[in-house]
Amino acid sequence: MPGFSSTIYFPGIPNINEELHAPSIATTLTAALFVLFMGIAPVFWAAYSDFYMIRRFWLVISMIIFVVSSIGNAVMTDIWGMVVLRCVQAIGASAGQAIGGGVIADLFPVEQRGGAYGKFFLGMIIGPITGPIIGGFLIMSDLTWRATFWFCVAFGAVVVITTFFFMPETFRDDKRWDTGSLPTTAPSNDDSRSTSSETISIHASPNNVTDEKTLQQQEVVPTSQQPKKTLNPIRPFFLLRYPHIMLSSWVGGIAFGSMFAIETVMPTLLEVNYGFNSWQIGLCFLGAGVGNMIGAVINGMLSDRLLLRARAKRGGRHKVEDRLALNLWPCCLIFMPLGLLLFGWGMERQMTYWTAIVGFGIQTFGMNQVMTTTSAYLLDAVPSQGASATAAGNLVRMVLACALTLGATPMVEKVGPGYLSVFLAALSWFSAGLLLINKVYGHRIRRHYGFEQEEERKQ
Repeated sequence: MPGFSSTIYFPGIPNINEELHAPSIATTLTAALFVLFMGIAPVFWAAYSDFYMIRRFWLVISMIIFVVSSIGNAVMTDIWGMVVLRCVQAIGASAGQAIGGGVIADLFPVEQRGGAYGKFFLGMIIGPITGPIIGGFLIMSDLTWRATFWFCVAFGAVVVITTFFFMPETFRDDKRWDTGSLPTTAPSNDDSRSTSSETISIHASPNNVTDEKTLQQQEVVPTSQQPKKTLNPIRPFFLLRYPHIMLSSWVGGIAFGSMFAIETVMPTLLEVNYGFNSWQIGLCFLGAGVGNMIGAVINGMLSDRLLLRARAKRGGRHKVEDRLALNLWPCCLIFMPLGLLLFGWGMERQMTYWTAIVGFGIQTFGMNQVMTTTSAYLLDAVPSQGASATAAGNLVRMVLACALTLGATPMVEKVGPGYLSVFLAALSWFSAGLLLINKVYGHRIRRHYGFEQEEERKQ
């Protein structure tokens, strides 16, 4: 929902400028401030979710906010009013980013979390790509760009109803239940019972046998012995002071910010260089969608398997940094820079539009794997704070996306899309260096700040 609603109106930006007599900076702010608030708001959603130990309620409330603000955008007659309502719309749309990460941490053990997060992130990343495609066709209606926001109203209403009636509460107290040993092999698809016993072993007792009396003893803890929880909505912000969280957040943020910067300048470049109309511009985002889907499939196949293989080579010893696997290096060093350079210089030299489409697809292929893996690492590295850790990483990601979005259009006007792509490619290579630091020194950093996990201390 957040990614989808952030870009669905992009093909209609020329129509908005004309109808609302909007300066270019105002329409740029409708996108840039949307992603900025999409980074800030989840921190508060996550804090409330973790404190009150509920997920479903906040998801419903957030989507109601999204629906109401979408109605306001659909009937808006002033560009600055739209800028404000886009910020409110982002607040409503953003809860799923942080709370969704918490739901995955609730439901999946570490050994299955990479694949689960890959599917979750496919939905998040495919949104910004499919949004302009659908928006391009909606704008052809009599309602023009307003049809995109009415579509958001209908989509949000469906999500509210579905979540309220069909989604169960998932919150899980890791400190109470995570007491067991860790597997070193992937679950077998041939034996469902074996799969269940093997993957749930992390939630069982060391002997894999927990009687009812033991469970009761674990659950009944005198109130006087329990530390008193305090609500601090900005607590997830403070997670960013830990280097391993900040490093992985920057790596994912550079990948996502580069994609969003390209999405922002792409409609104008296609219109100016090739004379494309709204629906043709929307179709040009299909290449990025294909790249995203292939990246999600590849990452889903590799992430958990590479983690388990690294653990097996270590004799079954657990290390969170195993999540930062080999497939990330070609993504940061080759695929993302190559895709960005193809897009930028293809536009600069006015080569065939397929150069830009394929280049953008290559960039999103690498971006999906980097974002998914670094986000799963945050869940693994900060147990019991899944929603807060996801929100902290999301904050960095969206702030970088906002900054790159605000800078992309002026850079294209001053130096052209070719040198914009050189700048973004350099950032991708820089992110590879940050990733290497986290891979090599991450365990020592976590141990220094008290984030070393119990399974690692026993080894």
